[in-house]
Amino acid sequence: MRNLFFLLIGFSLFTHELSAQKVFSTDYAHQADLKVFVADYAHQADLSVFLVDYAHQAEGNEGLWFFTKYAHQADKRVFFVDYAHQADLKIFIVDYPHQAKWQNTSKKHLMFR
Repeated sequence: MRNLFFLLIGFSLFTHELSAQKVFSTDYAHQADLKVFVADYAHQADLSVFLVDYAHQAEGNEGLWFFTKYAHQADKRVFFVDYAHQADLKIFIVDYPHQAKWQNTSKKHLMFR
């Protein structure tokens, strides 16, 4: 019974954490959860991101992002920096959803809620 309880708790935390791809772009770095740099090439990025049209399409932690209109709607607040060395996460915007993926899985925790 105890193991079942921990298994259910772990599963609910895991599924809850995966929906962290609704993002809000802040005006100031101190308002953000993380700083993001948009790379010129995919090989320079930690994450390839596809921008979806609807919030329900931004499930999981595989690079499908939806930008919300208001900060309270977002799972993560991001601030876009001008230089790669300032960033917590480097992204590359892709043209198709199947191209969205993590290049550097060690940074995957940054997009968990």
